[in-house]
Amino acid sequence: MRLEIELVPSTVWHSSLYRLLPKEVWNNIRNEIIKENGRKCQICGETEGAMNLHEIWKYDDRKRIQKLEGFILLCKMCHHVKHIGFAGILASQGRIEYEKVVEHFCKVNKCTREEFEEHKAKVFEIWRRRSKCEWEQDFGKYEESIRRSRA
Repeated sequence: MRLEIELVPSTVWHSSLYRLLPKEVWNNIRNEIIKENGRKCQICGETEGAMNLHEIWKYDDRKRIQKLEGFILLCKMCHHVKHIGFAGILASQGRIEYEKVVEHFCKVNKCTREEFEEHKAKVFEIWRRRSKCEWEQDFGKYEESIRRSRA
């Protein structure tokens, strides 16, 4: 699949690099990614509308370490898919159309609604298991930026 759902364990919600760094530092990272890859979604190729910088996390389930691996620039719809749980909340508030998000997933992955639901169920099962644990976060080369912003 080109576009997959990613759910951050609830025990590390609100501790993303986006929330920990000053906005100007975050924007500098975003601008670097745009400079390297162009101003387009790195999954579906969309060039219109706002582009979101998305953190790519890897999980060591044995050691309980969440490691920042990098970033990807995403269009609004791909970003909603990545954060499908939050997309559901926004949809319940009437702020987005959930079905459009699902349609986008299916279009990008050339799959059926049933395949979407299977993928979503698997990802939510992993999320439930990971959300029962505390995670150590490894921000890699951005650790120092976080320390400086807290000083």
